[in-house]
Amino acid sequence: MTSRLAVATRKGLFVFRRASAGWNLEVVSFLGDSVGLALHDPRDGALYAALELGHFGAKLQKSLDGGRSWQPCGKPSYPPLPEGAEPEKNEMGQVIPHNVEKIWALAAGHPERPGQLWCGTIPGGLFESKDAGETWELNRPLWDHPKRKCWMGGGADLPGIHSILVHPQRPDTITVGVSCGGVWRSDDGGRSWRSAARGMVAEYMPPDGAEREEVQDPHSLAQCQAAPDVLWAQHHNGIFRSDDGAASWRRITAQPSSFGFAVCVHPRDPERAWFVPAVKDEKRVPVDARVIVTRTRDGGRSFDVLSQGLPQEHAYDLTYRHAFDIDASGDRLAFGSTTGSLWVSEDQGEVWQLVNAHLPPIYALRFV
Repeated sequence: MTSRLAVATRKGLFVFRRASAGWNLEVVSFLGDSVGLALHDPRDGALYAALELGHFGAKLQKSLDGGRSWQPCGKPSYPPLPEGAEPEKNEMGQVIPHNVEKIWALAAGHPERPGQLWCGTIPGGLFESKDAGETWELNRPLWDHPKRKCWMGGGADLPGIHSILVHPQRPDTITVGVSCGGVWRSDDGGRSWRSAARGMVAEYMPPDGAEREEVQDPHSLAQCQAAPDVLWAQHHNGIFRSDDGAASWRRITAQPSSFGFAVCVHPRDPERAWFVPAVKDEKRVPVDARVIVTRTRDGGRSFDVLSQGLPQEHAYDLTYRHAFDIDASGDRLAFGSTTGSLWVSEDQGEVWQLVNAHLPPIYALRFV
C-alpha cells in the first residue's frame, strides 16, 4: 500500500509518511504560499504542485525526490486574441479571459504515453503536455466547441475543468468534468469531443433548462480502474452514476445528504463509492454539525454512515472536491477539511484516525 500522502493547503504543501505508530510529517514545501493541487505521477514518481501566487499568477512546480527539492515547469497559457478582436463572452454575457486564472485539475496520461499530462483550468481550457510538463498546448477542439460558450461559473466566477479521467485500457478515451459545463468525453485523444451529461439535472436552472447537458454542475468525477465504464459524480444536485462510459447518468439519493464536493470509488469494485456530505447552497457545512463519510457497497441502493473517529458535535469542516482520495489497495482513504483537519482510514472508512488538526485549509490531497 502507499506510504505517503501529499496535502496541498492555503499555506504550503505538506507530505506525510506512514510509520508504525501513524502518519508523521516528513516534508514541508512552499510554506506560506497557496498550493491548490498536488499530483503524483506513478509512471516516473514525479510529484507536481500547482501554486496560486496572486499577483504572480498560477505556477507549476515539479519534484523528483518526494518534495525535498523543486524545479519550475512550463505554465499552460492561452493564445492571445487576434489583434482587434472583441473579448470573448459566454451566453451569460461574462467576458472569458484568455489567461489561466487557476490550475484546477492535473492528471497523468496513460502508461503507454510517457510524459503525457493533462491540465484543466479556469476559465475552462484543457491543456496537454507531452514532455512531463515542460511545454503545454491548449486543446483547441474542446476550446472551440460551440457549446463551450454555454458554460458558466458555479462556485467560481468563471467555468473551469476540475476532473480529468484517463481510461486505463484505452489511452485515447478521456472524460472531463466542468463546473458549470457538464461532462465531456473524447475517444480520439482529444481531437473531438461530445457532451456526456445526459440524465443529470440542474435544479438551479429554469425547469425547461434543467436537463441541458452543457450547464450541469458536476463537482467531481471518479471512475473505477477495474471497470472504467462505471463512473460516479458528486453533482451540485445530488449523486449520479453512469454504467455506460458517461453515455447516460442516473440520479442516486443518499442520507443524510446527497450534496457535497468529493467522491472516491474503489479501484476494483465499481459498486463501492464514498462521499463527504454537507448542507447545500448557502450554508455548506456538515449536516447537524457532524463530520461523516457516506459509503455505498451496492451501487447506490443503500448507504452506510461512517463516523467513528470523526467529530460528532460543533464541527463545521467542509471537504473540497480534490481533498479526498483512495489508494490502490482500496482500503486506505484520506480526506481533509477547510478547517485544516486531516483524517485517514485504513479499513475502507470504518474507523478514522485524526492525523493533524492544525494544518492550513486543505485544498487537495493525493496518496503517493
